[in-house]
Amino acid sequence: MSLRTPGALRRFLVTGGAGFIGSHVVEQLLRGGAERVVAIDDFNDYYDPRRKWENLASSITHPAFRLQVADIRDRDRLRQLAREERFDCVVHLAARAGVRPSLVDARLYQDVNMGGTLNLLELAREQECKSFVFASSSSVYGPVAVPPFREDAALMPISPYAATKAAGELMAHSYSHLYGMRIVCLRFFTVYGERQRPDLAIHKFANSILARRPIPVFGDGSTLRDYTYIGDILQGIGGAMRYTVEGGTPFEVVNLGESECISLSRLISALEEAIGERATIDRQPEQPGDLPLTHANIEKARRLFGYAPETPIETGIGRFVEWLRRRNTAAVAA
Repeated sequence: MSLRTPGALRRFLVTGGAGFIGSHVVEQLLRGGAERVVAIDDFNDYYDPRRKWENLASSITHPAFRLQVADIRDRDRLRQLAREERFDCVVHLAARAGVRPSLVDARLYQDVNMGGTLNLLELAREQECKSFVFASSSSVYGPVAVPPFREDAALMPISPYAATKAAGELMAHSYSHLYGMRIVCLRFFTVYGERQRPDLAIHKFANSILARRPIPVFGDGSTLRDYTYIGDILQGIGGAMRYTVEGGTPFEVVNLGESECISLSRLISALEEAIGERATIDRQPEQPGDLPLTHANIEKARRLFGYAPETPIETGIGRFVEWLRRRNTAAVAA
């Protein structure tokens, strides 16, 4: 698929553009005929930066593409970029990610996820961008939300990561209210698929099963997640970029999920089936900050964007495993 460049939106800034989701957005915007796509990424050491360069392999030589190696906390660099480029749309995906790492260094998460988001909102305001899309997270709901989670549920984040995402939404709302900016905050529900970060469970589990190593399972395997395939997430991001205020408001918060709860045990079974190997389970205690369940109500996304996820977990896992085998084979050959 490709993200059609919607209407007057021709020039895009994608933060976190070399990452898992961001690199797919960049690639699909270029395929969709964007006039200009600028990606910002700082290539930090959260995981091997070489993987991010791999993610950009199909985009890096495109004449409409520019890569800016920069930290979104660096206001001077962002101001310089704003002098050099004009943007119709900002897709803000850059963040320090992960619940468990945020427990170790909460201040870093505050600096990047809150300070960096403020910098991007300022850039978009000054450039009078027509659209701003902010990547939020299902983790903002916390353990009290009633499934399937509705966007108007009370929030109770229980990790620094989740708290910074909730704060980003509030800051985005204030900018939309004060300056009339068209902003959509997308609450992603456990995104997986090709190019997924190596620290995430599906990726780690698959590599361990392939290598016949035990996989660490926190809890009894009964936790439930709304796993969302990357192709469906891209469909939702495209809808958010194309969103107009007809039938809505300049500021919206929207869930993006598959709207299906998958147990950890079923996920492992799907990986075993796709790989053709049995997993050895290493039971570990439950981790603080993890939610026992996530489940997206996606009626709002359907209404505003025509969002229609179509990838069952077994299909998505099969595609991911095929990609992982190809990548691992290429890495060995290199």
